[in-house]
Amino acid sequence: MNTPNTNLAEAPVMYETENDLPKDHRTELITLMNQRLADAVDLQLQMKQAHWNVKGPSFIALHELFDKVSEAVEDHVDLIAERIVQLGGVAEGTIRMAAARTRLTEYSPEIADGMAHVEAVARALSTFGQAARNTIDEANALDDAGTADLFTEVSRGIDKWLWFVEAHSQAKK
Repeated sequence: MNTPNTNLAEAPVMYETENDLPKDHRTELITLMNQRLADAVDLQLQMKQAHWNVKGPSFIALHELFDKVSEAVEDHVDLIAERIVQLGGVAEGTIRMAAARTRLTEYSPEIADGMAHVEAVARALSTFGQAARNTIDEANALDDAGTADLFTEVSRGIDKWLWFVEAHSQAKK
C-alpha cells in the first residue's frame, strides 16, 4: 500500500549535472519551481472544471475559451517541469503532490453560471500570475536568468488569458 508523501518540505532530490548554477541555488530553484508546478497543475484542472460545467447564454464561447486556457496552462506545466529536471531536480507533478502543495483557492464545484465561472477563473489566473511574477524576482535573485525568462513567458501568457477571460465581464452596461 502506498502512503502519501507528507515530507514535501524536505530538500529536493538532486541529480548530478554539468549545469554551472551553484548547487544551493539549484536546490532553492527546484523547491520554488515545484511549488509553481503544483499551482500550475491545479490551475489547469480548475480551467477544465470551468470548461466542463459552464452553463448559460455564453456557454459555447466560455466552454471553448476555458478549454483553450487549459491547453495553454498545460504547456506552462510542461515548461516548468522540464526546467526542474534541467537543473538536476525531480518534477513533483502528480495530482496528489499538487493537491498537497497548491496555494490556489479551491474551485467551487457548485458554480454553474457563466459569469460566476468568469469571476472564478479570473481570480485563479490572477493568483497564479502574481506567483509567476514573484518567481521571476526570486530566480533573478538566485542568478538564474533562464528560469526568470521562463516565468516571464509564463506570466505573459497568463496575463493574455486573464485579459481574454475578463473581457467577458468588462463590457459597459
